Amino acid sequence: MPINLSKGQKVDLTKKNPGLKKVLIGLGWDVNESDSGADFDLDASAFMLGANGKCPTEREFIFYSNLQHQSGAVVHQGDNKTGSGEGDDEQLTVDLTKVPDNIQRIAFTVTIYNAEQRRQNFGQVSNAYIRLVDLVNDEEIIRYDLGEDFSIETAVVVGELYRHDKDWKFNAIGSGFQGGLAALCGHYGIEVE
Repeated sequence: MPINLSKGQKVDLTKKNPGLKKVLIGLGWDVNESDSGADFDLDASAFMLGANGKCPTEREFIFYSNLQHQSGAVVHQGDNKTGSGEGDDEQLTVDLTKVPDNIQRIAFTVTIYNAEQRRQNFGQVSNAYIRLVDLVNDEEIIRYDLGEDFSIETAVVVGELYRHDKDWKFNAIGSGFQGGLAALCGHYGIEVE
């Protein structure tokens, strides 16, 4: 049975599961029925961060236009442009054994594509979650439901994997940003045009 986390809660991953090597990060959401107009396109991304909290290069930013880190440690499973259907809307896989030594944290985010032009924000999104699944036995380990804490934000840092000594932990963050993907890129040291 998975551990259900609250905002700000941290949990050991590899200390309690010493055989844990590969995890699936599933992100899901629904768009509120009362909203009309343009379709919503939410995008999951991963920022692989050094000790300074920044991406060492643009290659450590994994998203719909850069689906895989060169190490194979983080792989985006592809862009879902509608978010319709049950279950995860977008997924990434992480091979903890392949994460380069200079990477201390991997932040998982969700942004709304063209949010400002479409006049969309996370106040119009519900049932957002992140879950971690052990890929060896297909068992859900952790689940964090974000709740309805957002209104005008167009980007959310959902959670992060981070190193603690030789172990990996997970932190349920749930922190919103205005400015979409560009704001997140700036926060994590990636220059955007």
